[in-house]
Amino acid sequence: MKSNIHTLIFAGALAGTLTVGSTSAREPEPARRDLAAIKAEQAALTPAQVLADLQHGNERFASGKTKARDMLHDQRVTAAGQYPHAVILSCIDSRAPAEIIFDAGLGDLFNARIAGNIADADLVGSMEFACAVSGAKLVLVMGHTSCGAIKGACDKVELGNLTGLLQKIEPAVESVRDVPGDRNSKNTAFVEAVGEANVRLTVERIRELSPVL
Repeated sequence: MKSNIHTLIFAGALAGTLTVGSTSAREPEPARRDLAAIKAEQAALTPAQVLADLQHGNERFASGKTKARDMLHDQRVTAAGQYPHAVILSCIDSRAPAEIIFDAGLGDLFNARIAGNIADADLVGSMEFACAVSGAKLVLVMGHTSCGAIKGACDKVELGNLTGLLQKIEPAVESVRDVPGDRNSKNTAFVEAVGEANVRLTVERIRELSPVL
């Protein structure tokens, strides 16, 4: 039986420019929750609310107004259990860490990262655990601009085990036919169109592979 977990898409640039402004003399006190409150919060959330929370977190990151957090407190609390709101499949790119981009804390997100944010049976199995066992309400596939894996697939790069990974992105490359110019990494518009197509095809792949999500 299908669950009520939603599989949604974020494609394009999520990371804004982080600005540094003046700080007040008194920093706001970080919110501190116990594990029972964290569990109750997860149970009450809908997929739409989780998505809205992620969007608001990204807005805070982009404006440089992230929440104050007590990471050591959160680590001690979540050592006894975890109740994340979403599972995010994203690229390994060092400039796109999900917790930072979405201004989330310890225990808020499951993360699956692989070059080109592709999906295979093992990654989908991890998502099934995150949602069906641990209660995450949202599956989000996150692409990003200027993705090296997307560029490599566009250029048909061959490099050890990376060759096979990039071949899994080729359907996205082949699906983009409406962008004028060269069909390689020098064409920025083509690269971004392939990146978006790859996110959509990854969502389809997750649905094909999983009887649970």
